[in-house]
Amino acid sequence: MRFVLIIAVLCSLAGVAQAAPAGEPDKAYLTLIIDDLGQNLPRDRRVLALPGPVTTAIMPDTPHAAEFAREAHKAGKIVILHMPMDPATGPFAWHPDLSIEELGKRLDAAFKAVPYTAGINNHMGSRMTAQPAAMAWLMAELQRRNKFFVDSRTSAQTVAAAEAQKIGLAHVSRDVFLDDERTEAAITTQLQTAIKLAHKQGSAVMIGHPYPQTLAVLERELPKLKAQGIDWIDIKLMISVRSNRAMAGHGKNGIYR
Repeated sequence: MRFVLIIAVLCSLAGVAQAAPAGEPDKAYLTLIIDDLGQNLPRDRRVLALPGPVTTAIMPDTPHAAEFAREAHKAGKIVILHMPMDPATGPFAWHPDLSIEELGKRLDAAFKAVPYTAGINNHMGSRMTAQPAAMAWLMAELQRRNKFFVDSRTSAQTVAAAEAQKIGLAHVSRDVFLDDERTEAAITTQLQTAIKLAHKQGSAVMIGHPYPQTLAVLERELPKLKAQGIDWIDIKLMISVRSNRAMAGHGKNGIYR
């Protein structure tokens, strides 16, 4: 009788194991970065009012960069430098034909324009992030400054995260752009794509912009994340969760392509 009972229990446990989705992680984490901040204070303050740990990516060549960085820091939000890179233009922008000395001067000036920065991500940068020597220098410089890096992945040819990984610099890569198409329907679809990806691989990094449509969707949908089994975490915790490993969309076996 006892033997039969043990067999029944084992069969029951096997049934439970089969019911669990194969490869489904225990946790599903999302993090959110809003780019292009510092241009419009009333608009940007809506980002600070979002109900969770949004990361504020502030452009150095905007009229309210320093003021908004101070407000974001005071509100308990993580501030990062949204660094202009080719094809972006302006006095701070990095271009492949610039010397390392000039790149350093522009980076210094950008950090001075945006206080309280914990790290950086690239604004545009499809040409610049494909430059191995410049990206290797940047990652070493960020490590020296104790800053992290977020690869916005504006190009499939980016080597930025790969260079960060080589030296063990704290970093993550973007998984989903929310608002390439500026309609609430499309943005909602992209948010759901990020949620599904987080459930599939354990985490997803989203980047959006302070467009009215994006903010409307986020204000409506972010409070529902918990009910969908999602933990919304800040960018520093996401870096810890990923431990500098590439996701399947970025590389293979945790190594960037």
